[in-house]
Amino acid sequence: MAAERQWGVTPAFSSDPPSAGDLKLNDLLVGELKAQNNFAPASDTEKREAIITKLKGLLRQMVQTVGKKKGLPQDILDVAGGEVYTYGSYRLGVYGPASDVDTLMVAPKHVTRDDFFELMPDLLRQSTTPGEITNLVPVPGISTPIIKLTIRGVEIDLIFSSLQLSSLSEKVDLADDSILRGLDEVDRRCMNGTRVTNRILQLVPQTKTFRLALRAIKLWAQKRAIYGNIVGFPGGVAYAILVARVCQLYPKAVAPLLVQRFFFIIQRWNWPKPVFLQHKEESSLQLREWDPSTYRGDAAHLMPILTPAVPSMNTAHTVTRSTKTVMMREFKRAEQIVKEIYDTGKPWKTLFERHDFFTQKYKHYICVNTAAKDRDAHDAWAGLVQSKIKWLMGGIETSDANSVELVQPFTKGFDRVHLCNGEEQLEKTLDGSLEFQIKATETSATDDHADLKAQIAQSDTDGVEVVSMNGEAKAKKEEGPQRVYTMTYYLGIGLCDGARALDISTPVRNFQGECTAWPGYNPDMHSIRIKHIRNYDLPADVFVAGETRPTRPKRKPTAATNDVNAANNKRSFSNAGLDENTTFAKRRQSANTTNGTAG
Repeated sequence: MAAERQWGVTPAFSSDPPSAGDLKLNDLLVGELKAQNNFAPASDTEKREAIITKLKGLLRQMVQTVGKKKGLPQDILDVAGGEVYTYGSYRLGVYGPASDVDTLMVAPKHVTRDDFFELMPDLLRQSTTPGEITNLVPVPGISTPIIKLTIRGVEIDLIFSSLQLSSLSEKVDLADDSILRGLDEVDRRCMNGTRVTNRILQLVPQTKTFRLALRAIKLWAQKRAIYGNIVGFPGGVAYAILVARVCQLYPKAVAPLLVQRFFFIIQRWNWPKPVFLQHKEESSLQLREWDPSTYRGDAAHLMPILTPAVPSMNTAHTVTRSTKTVMMREFKRAEQIVKEIYDTGKPWKTLFERHDFFTQKYKHYICVNTAAKDRDAHDAWAGLVQSKIKWLMGGIETSDANSVELVQPFTKGFDRVHLCNGEEQLEKTLDGSLEFQIKATETSATDDHADLKAQIAQSDTDGVEVVSMNGEAKAKKEEGPQRVYTMTYYLGIGLCDGARALDISTPVRNFQGECTAWPGYNPDMHSIRIKHIRNYDLPADVFVAGETRPTRPKRKPTAATNDVNAANNKRSFSNAGLDENTTFAKRRQSANTTNGTAG
């Protein structure tokens, strides 16, 4: 009898087939995921496939147009081709009704990235009927250049790479490392999304089971607010690799057992020992890969989760001491819930209960309020600030270690629009007041395109022009009442037992300096304010229907001495450096003024 295949770098922990109980729980899990609207209907899938086919036709049209413009002979153009690939959740097969489609266009060498950004936007507009495309934003000047568009209600993230090949008339084997030869860093980065996704699917024993388990883990992570690379948690690729590794260890298991084993294994993993799906591949390409023995930064990573394609990189490099602690607690909680699902028939919906970040978890919060007078300017500014919050977290963790146990960022910012008449209303809004929020607009808790916004802000360009549907730049108006766009990021502060003081003024000041040092920062346009608030002062719009808001504790009569200590304790927190402000230039004051405004 032939030996069973070994998946991954170690033998399986168990190759037992699923029990009748496992299969029953599998049906219940599928039912709960459907109840959570986790699956896209067949009509959505067909629409996405049709859009991808259209994109492939437009790519090949562009390849021909560029080739003729550059004088290539017809026999070369006849076989030039061009291919479209997908990656991310769509390629992994775990997308939902609102999921975007991450798409890669690959062209032969005569087509450049400049050609792509010059020609593709117009090709997209000309190939669709009025109203089919409701958003089209080319963003060329960032680390991963992209065209973002919404076509027939489907969001598409469109990136491009030009290979050192004269013909792409047939599907190129993207797993072949040699296709990376001669590519610049940007092209390699664009290629690797698809290469990694494809390789993950090749390295799991049962694709269908892997997908169901990954859907459950992603939904759980999103519900528990521990999902998102930019704020220090694993993102979609990292979670996919972790689930794939558990699949390798239990090659015949169904999704419920994989979910149970996921929480058991990842919680007890010997971090920072890396998680990887295959042994390191030798490559003749001289590319930088994750290597803690060579790179000091890699050695500092707390949860290395490595991609299975050259160049192998850590997908969880933003994890901090605090976010790792939060994750380990969530893994432990989830492990207990799944045990009860197995032992007592507890419903799966209990695993997917909403987080308690605002309702129970913390008494103290930091609010990072960003504001700008223009939507596009604010998108870039808010993205820049969010990308640097991990540095604020690290500074707080180390600046007052005796008081702070951890700092947890909420994974989404709260996007609000306000209409202010005069300086007084504007000042209140910049300080976090919702009094002048436009009633017709709702607060949006969003992480949409957070990585893109951060890339835009950190690019070397002087600013990114956002193109409207007619191809003209949006005009900026500043007449009458001032519309102000704000984004608020919340960080929960977990204090050590017995903490009586908190001084984090230095990391707050350093964080502000990092943000305002951004070349695109304009003190007449942008504002950042950092405030400390108690849980009972959180605004109503961070809660959802049915949640119980924290209330101010009633004061108990105490001895005079205790009253003095309490007052001193209160002053210790209010003077913690959390009231620092940086706002529009005409209201800037020196850092030593009584209201704590910093210029």
